[in-house]
Amino acid sequence: MTSVSAVRRSLWLEEALARRGEESCPSLRGEARADVCIVGGGYAGLWTALHLLELDPALDVAVVEADVCGGGASGRNGGFVLSWWTKIATLVKLLGREEARRVALASADSVRDIGRFCEEHALEAGYRAEGWLWSATAPAQVGAWEETVSAAESLGESPFRRLARAEVERLTGSPVQLAGVLEETAATVQPALLARGLRRVALERGVRIFERSSMIALERSRPPRVRTAGGVVRANTVILALNAWTAQFRELRRSLVVIASDMVATEPIPERLAELGLTTGLCVSDARLLVNYYRTTHDGRIAWGKGGGALAFAGRVGIKFDGGSPRASEVAADFRRIYPGLRSTRITHSWTGPIDRTPTALPYVGRFEGRDDLHFVYGFSGNGVGPAHLVSRVVASRVLRRDDEWAAIRLPERPEGLFPRSRTGAFPPEPLGYVGGRVVRAAVARKEAAEDAGRPPGRMIERLAGLAPAGLTPTRGR
Repeated sequence: MTSVSAVRRSLWLEEALARRGEESCPSLRGEARADVCIVGGGYAGLWTALHLLELDPALDVAVVEADVCGGGASGRNGGFVLSWWTKIATLVKLLGREEARRVALASADSVRDIGRFCEEHALEAGYRAEGWLWSATAPAQVGAWEETVSAAESLGESPFRRLARAEVERLTGSPVQLAGVLEETAATVQPALLARGLRRVALERGVRIFERSSMIALERSRPPRVRTAGGVVRANTVILALNAWTAQFRELRRSLVVIASDMVATEPIPERLAELGLTTGLCVSDARLLVNYYRTTHDGRIAWGKGGGALAFAGRVGIKFDGGSPRASEVAADFRRIYPGLRSTRITHSWTGPIDRTPTALPYVGRFEGRDDLHFVYGFSGNGVGPAHLVSRVVASRVLRRDDEWAAIRLPERPEGLFPRSRTGAFPPEPLGYVGGRVVRAAVARKEAAEDAGRPPGRMIERLAGLAPAGLTPTRGR
């Protein structure tokens, strides 16, 4: 169902795959047998494999990956390791106050656990826990975070610290930043190195990984079978961790929208970054729907991303979601607008990739047709680096039918909730969804461009932009 990309990689993957000494992983050939077969070698799949083995070290776990581990969203994202505090208001609506607080705290623990994992296993993934700044770069964005901050405070928690404009300018080195709040538990990583590090640890623990092995069919026999062009894995349990490629399954397609996010990276400019005070692991997102998100790199670059790119018709993830970004000039223009003193800085890399966005911007964990041997996890909605660690614990506990704190995360009654058990269908059918999505996205872009210029966007544009789903949140981890 998925295919290996032969086009240009992200900056992160270029760096990670250039490193020598990695154990090679074969393609699947012939028939294999496993207790658990995980389809997808990104964060969700690899963390799930590791958590399964923590719970039952005797398990035989196989991972089938279409490309190389980290070749999808896990090697293309911005490297923001964020919690779910930004979604606390949604969590309260779906889970209730106490459960929402427990899940949000657990998501913050996952950010720290990833750092401890990197240290324990000597993963050179560039983990730096120096916070996430949620900022405003236009007057219309100021205070966009107040509902979220107030919802957390109503639970007796204060994950966000409000900052004066002078402090926001000092942290970002940008005169365009107007206000913001700081979430101090957040971190950054070199995302592809984290994915490849998880791969290495999984191999050390006995996980069999088949790379460049595209799943062409999921046979829902008993036991289920994962078929590739070169072979088949017959497993007691199959877990799909396919990110945006989940949309290939008809029964799940309308529960997510596949939309691109695009990134560029500058040439190394460490001296200029030092002059601006950009020498930490701080990550920054602005409060727009078509979010700008950025951070610095270990070699003194700025890696800059923008959400709200190409839409996929009927969930078809084609070549437009691979390779260089078709919006590179647009993304770079936002970088230069917010950092006018860096206008002459060269852009040396650009890339794009698909995001699996759900109506609530929270992931789904469930079972096909209620079967205990067919599980899925998807829908991280651009914030998967940190939450994948938490959600994979839920998946592992449910697969092994454990009675523990992770399996105890209760399913909301509504199917559009955090962890639905039934078929979902929140987005319109095609072609209405695709055409409507393009119209609304264009309206959002025009509205935010007007706000940047200090102009009223107009009543019709306001109305159309207001149709954007609540899941279009201004966070970007993956």
